Amino acid sequence: MMSKCVLLSLALTIAFCGTASASKDKKTTKATAAPATTTPAPTAAKLKLELVKLNNSQGKDIVEVAVGSKDHSTLVVALKAAGLVETLTGPGPYTIFAPTNAAFDKLPKGTVETLLKPENKLKLKSILEHHAAAPAYNPSILSDLTDLDMVDGPKLKVAMKDGDVYVDDVKIEAALQTKNGIIYIVNTVLVGK
Repeated sequence: MMSKCVLLSLALTIAFCGTASASKDKKTTKATAAPATTTPAPTAAKLKLELVKLNNSQGKDIVEVAVGSKDHSTLVVALKAAGLVETLTGPGPYTIFAPTNAAFDKLPKGTVETLLKPENKLKLKSILEHHAAAPAYNPSILSDLTDLDMVDGPKLKVAMKDGDVYVDDVKIEAALQTKNGIIYIVNTVLVGK
């Protein structure tokens, strides 16, 4: 069941971008071949995660959709501080795991404020790059992987449990289609190991 925070985030994003309609067409995003180091896994249960296409999202990139979600304001501030806005408004396609504000609130007190300082820009950038991959992996492709190469280098472990998709043991709450990739909403900041 989605947390209230994620439901609010999704509702705000949908309200900002228009009415949502769940896509039943698995061809909405064409991913290129997975990197050679990405390992496929057998799909045991029916995938519950569906890619949501937002009306009017064809013209909105990852950053514009995040800006439209009040539940991702911390992420937007972090992307600006790390100098990643220009990259994520580019053509992509990207796979982005977007932590909610509540996810950032789970970090030890003062962590976010410290990371946002100019002297910590490279560390913040590395953390955020651990939430990004290329190309855009739609839910059916993502659910067939056991790990995923991230921009910062370390891999994310991918697993499917009872039809839900998890990255590093964090459940993906929703999947949103943008013009330059896919946003997966997560309620925990993914810290590289």
